[in-house]
Amino acid sequence: MARRIVVNPEIHFGQPCLEGTRIPVYAVLELVEKEIPFETIVRDYYPDLTVEDVRKCVEYAVQVIKAEEIMLESLPSVS
Repeated sequence: MARRIVVNPEIHFGQPCLEGTRIPVYAVLELVEKEIPFETIVRDYYPDLTVEDVRKCVEYAVQVIKAEEIMLESLPSVS
């Protein structure tokens, strides 16, 4: 998992944040979701970050989803 992402129970109630900042990963991902270019996110929203930091947020989200266990209910068989 991306080491740049850290969890501290005393910052944002334990939400994953970028190390050395109080910027939660979800806040960066919300901008990515809006299709804002990484360079624009850094320039206009989070100048303390780098484009690589934004990539690490995306990488973190992918790793979390890959590790997520999904429980599917069994569907009744059709008679």
